[in-house]
Amino acid sequence: MATSIEEQFATNLYFDKTFNCEAAKILPGEYYTTDKDMVIVTVLGSCVSACIRDKISGIGGMNHFMLPDGGVDPDSVVSESMRYGTYAMEILINQLLKGGARRENLEAKIFGGGNVLQGFTAINVGEKNAQFVRKYLKNENIRVMGEDLNDVYPRKVYFFPKTGRVLVKKLKQMNNYTVVQREKSYADKLQTNTVAGDVELF
Repeated sequence: MATSIEEQFATNLYFDKTFNCEAAKILPGEYYTTDKDMVIVTVLGSCVSACIRDKISGIGGMNHFMLPDGGVDPDSVVSESMRYGTYAMEILINQLLKGGARRENLEAKIFGGGNVLQGFTAINVGEKNAQFVRKYLKNENIRVMGEDLNDVYPRKVYFFPKTGRVLVKKLKQMNNYTVVQREKSYADKLQTNTVAGDVELF
């Protein structure tokens, strides 16, 4: 029987000596929101992250998600898959609004969707994730201020919500085993779980 899966609020906080500020590291299936002057960090393979902030107050956050690949029926695959992606986006936006962000002030930068998972090439999981996040933000009228999507490299993303600044490092020379293994186990978990529930956007 399938169990429920929920987006988790990231709890891996540390002090980043490079940027001399507090930092939150997010893993697949996690998100983080803050009104502090800090950095949110993640490493993306075929997953995508939306970095969304209120351009006036500086309240911002990041998620890290992948659309689950489906089974046999292409129609049900698409709907279940999109439902999961929508849920991941709604959780982040709702947390920002609860924290005091205003919907009309939201802007986004989007990253990831690299073709890094062996055996996932046939279904273009990274490309599917990238298309989804673009379309979702367009439908929600959230302006995309920048993006770095697709290609074949994992990326390390540093997001500074207060200013909207993002630094992206493409991991070309690194052994990408860790990020690939992390995403594979996340993808496997998505296959056997269902979305926890619908989130109403307010």
